[in-house]
Amino acid sequence: MKLNISGIDLSTIGKKSKESFFKYNWKDVILYALGVGVQADELPFVYERVRGGLKVIPSFATIAGMGALIFPGKIDFSRYIHGEQLIRLHQPFSSTGEILRIGEVTDIYDKGKGAVIHTNVSGYSKDGQPIFDAKWIHFYIGAGGFGGDPGPKAESLNPPEGIAPDFSISYKTNENQAALYRLNGDFNPLHLDPEFARRGGQEKPILHGLCTYGFATRAILSVLCNNDVSRFKEFKARFSNVVYPGETLTTEGWKDNGRYIIQTRTKRAIVINNAYAIVE
Repeated sequence: MKLNISGIDLSTIGKKSKESFFKYNWKDVILYALGVGVQADELPFVYERVRGGLKVIPSFATIAGMGALIFPGKIDFSRYIHGEQLIRLHQPFSSTGEILRIGEVTDIYDKGKGAVIHTNVSGYSKDGQPIFDAKWIHFYIGAGGFGGDPGPKAESLNPPEGIAPDFSISYKTNENQAALYRLNGDFNPLHLDPEFARRGGQEKPILHGLCTYGFATRAILSVLCNNDVSRFKEFKARFSNVVYPGETLTTEGWKDNGRYIIQTRTKRAIVINNAYAIVE
């Protein structure tokens, strides 16, 4: 095991997880939809008998891929911050199925005050057809300073100054949003336990970043794809501030050479930035 001074196992770079299967059914699909704020009247996403078949929100890829994540050593999750997320869809999810998953730590960069860990997870059908690729980027506070590569400079994706967005849509989160969303498999107490949240530097429990990401995905899907999941291709986002359950999320988009620059905000702060979406 090759450890840096902060305990990160650098030998995990390039390491792939064992192949594993993610099995799910219509109940899991609906639970996820409810977890990211879908309402009862949005039948295509919450009713298994709806005409045309139950649809799956594309950001379900983050749930399907989560179990194949690899962590670079023994992690203190109070300092392991989810910084960015990307999903790329090769085909829509079926409403029930079995997905083969493979995860890989692709890079660990030294940012001085912390380390940045890049992890990819790819999902395939039983016959080997690609379904999705997902990329997690985590910032591990206090784990930098080991003399490693600082990594490439991130592309800057800022909305054009003084230009109104091409779309804007708002969804209110519920006071119990985090309590519901965690049932999809993310049981980090930061999102429910006030004492743990304070230990992590928060005044109270915060909403899962991937729940916010799911709300933004819904917005993109609704406005740009008319809820046609086959048209949703890619969404990359950076988490720039916390969200508290009960806040309203406004997602906006600006056309940008075949894609849309995306931003999500509350009344208090911009919570997703440096983001883009690609749709057909």
